[in-house]
Amino acid sequence: NLITGNSPGNDMRFYVEKCEAMRNFCNKIWNASRFVMMNLTIDHVELPKKLELEDKWILSKLNTLIREVTDNMDAFELGVASAKIYDFIWDNYCDWFIELTKNRLNSEDQTTRENAQNVLCYVLIETLKLLHPFMPFITEEIWQALPHEGEFLMLSKWPEYNEKFSFPAEEEAMQTVIEAITAIRARRNEMNVAPSKKVHYTVATAHADTFSAGIPFFTRLASASDVTIVPADAAIDADGKVEVDTHAARIFMPLAELVDFEKELARIAKEKANAEKQLAGIENKLKNEGFLAKAPEAVVSGARADAEKLKALIEKLDASAAAMKK
Repeated sequence: NLITGNSPGNDMRFYVEKCEAMRNFCNKIWNASRFVMMNLTIDHVELPKKLELEDKWILSKLNTLIREVTDNMDAFELGVASAKIYDFIWDNYCDWFIELTKNRLNSEDQTTRENAQNVLCYVLIETLKLLHPFMPFITEEIWQALPHEGEFLMLSKWPEYNEKFSFPAEEEAMQTVIEAITAIRARRNEMNVAPSKKVHYTVATAHADTFSAGIPFFTRLASASDVTIVPADAAIDADGKVEVDTHAARIFMPLAELVDFEKELARIAKEKANAEKQLAGIENKLKNEGFLAKAPEAVVSGARADAEKLKALIEKLDASAAAMKK
């Protein structure tokens, strides 16, 4: 779908990179659909009467997508509509919802498994309908392999906005949990903590119900060994802890559970020594009158920018080492 993100009336250049990006998108859709099919035991799709928090979140997101894409299509804003579908499939459905449902798909309870299958399949089918005008072949192929009614996807009814699938409170609650998990992952990544490393989280928040409902997601998606929820104004001893802040919570992780102090300090020292060596080389070059006189301005500016980046990295490494030694 090469028109994604293009505004009406705008002439586009042909970019091979755009083709590669859309190829990757096709692979993403295909792999997500294959995952759903591999976990299906149902032969028809019917939304369960009891919806979980993550179900209401994705259905509410889908409902909004249907309304917005329909409006965009009516206004001939094809590139805008396509971009919204792309973002929904990649970010909401593939990266989050599939992951959020995996515990239920593996449940020993048949009803729990089938409820998750029904929501997964329903959202996928409705999204394929929205995507079909842009990518008819792959969507038709996938739709034919899923439980469906009718002969062809291209003849099926266009999705319609339905107020009963609007769950603003649940959508906000799930977004709050996702924001927290994203922030935790980012901090763990900064500290080179292995994804498999289990950690105890203490969550100080005024939204205790939201985070209590999200504990299974912290366990699966943020490698939590345990989650303790305390009031937002609770006094927490921050010594020896890493703090992650979001708009709805302060999350604390014991530093000792995250890293091996000696190994991490050795890694920091090694990275700092390498950065200092690179910085010395650049600074020597910048002191060379011949280099400054003969090198193009862009090269000199690039060297100065690299020197500033290395100085910032060294400061960051020093701060990390100092924090660990407290």
